[in-house]
Amino acid sequence: MIKKFTCKNGVRIVLENIPTVRSVAIGVWIGTGSRNETPENNGVSHFLEHMFFKGTKTRSAREIAESFDSIGGQVNAFTSKEYTCYYAKVLDEHANYALEVLADMFFNSTFDEEELKKEKNVVFEEIKMYEDTPDDIVHDLLSRAAYKDHALGYPILGTEETLTTFNGDTLRNYMNETYIPENVVVSIAGNIDEEFIKVVEQFFGSYETGKNLAETSAPTFYHEKLARKKETEQAHLCLGYNGLQVGHEKIYSLIVLNNVLGGSMSSRLFQEVREQRGLAYSVYSYHSSFKDNGMLTIYGGTGSQQLNVLYDTIQQTLSTLMDKGITTKELVNSKEQIKGSLMLSLESTNSRMSRNGKNELLLKRHRTLDEILEYVNEVTEESVNQLATTIFNTEPSVSLVSPDGKLPEAIQ
Repeated sequence: MIKKFTCKNGVRIVLENIPTVRSVAIGVWIGTGSRNETPENNGVSHFLEHMFFKGTKTRSAREIAESFDSIGGQVNAFTSKEYTCYYAKVLDEHANYALEVLADMFFNSTFDEEELKKEKNVVFEEIKMYEDTPDDIVHDLLSRAAYKDHALGYPILGTEETLTTFNGDTLRNYMNETYIPENVVVSIAGNIDEEFIKVVEQFFGSYETGKNLAETSAPTFYHEKLARKKETEQAHLCLGYNGLQVGHEKIYSLIVLNNVLGGSMSSRLFQEVREQRGLAYSVYSYHSSFKDNGMLTIYGGTGSQQLNVLYDTIQQTLSTLMDKGITTKELVNSKEQIKGSLMLSLESTNSRMSRNGKNELLLKRHRTLDEILEYVNEVTEESVNQLATTIFNTEPSVSLVSPDGKLPEAIQ
């Protein structure tokens, strides 16, 4: 059972008691990410996430790390396009201590100038590492092709140019604008009772900030084609199709469609591209949902001389899918795969904390397991086939990273 509580300042708390485990996962979710940035401060959400670990008024960076190591716990954070999360997983007996440290990081980080300089260099190296990974670059390039100058097309890491301009005031001002109480969810899952909500409220229930979060504009989905020349052994290709936003009524039909297309080893793309033709080691599809938009992405990496064949094979697979639809066996197998993944995730306090945090932050509702299973069971061959026709009967956005930077002849 999930318990919800809204503090007087607007911070939301969601707690799920799981008495059969000995761990507790605590996540502080903030509804801001690279989508809330500008060209001038692109990357600030991610850099702020880094700086939360670099010292508070009472703890050094080393002491923050030791706080969790000393109790056998884990602490980490991540930034996405629409949210940021700081989280810890500890034994249930250390839940209060873990929350206190997370709150200390959230409210008392000093953003010391010397630490800022060192951490900028760390993120510079992270950007360079990213640049050495063409199968990551091609996905950012696809976002730019699909969303152009909209903030959804910005890289989460930012750029070396924007990073250079950040200082303590940059971070404090950004926090003041985006880390507002109404935009914060504290999610807890594990062997903890609902009395813990009062402890969370003591830390997070009374703070205030100066501004209301600005509304984000809905993006237009473009069908652009971008290619980048880079010394690589493979050509990395992405195709992007306009998908569905978070919470869309057809989202479970889309999950089934993605599983059948490229979401597993038995998927059509994997079987046709890799197993039958040996064109690629890595080929897959996935769907990204945002508040008001979504994108279904197909990725494949192959030798440059096989790029046209790879593209044609993907298109043939999509054409067959639209013409003949999915099979009853594929529908049944995909549903069972979804149910299995859901059930297995229930065994992890981290997974439950994440699911509850995202649901509260983005949807402000929580479906029971029975409700989710009912939605999955209601998916039909017809609903999946209609969605496939709607999504794939359009020109895709395309991105390519390859040794010559030339798009396949068929899509130039």
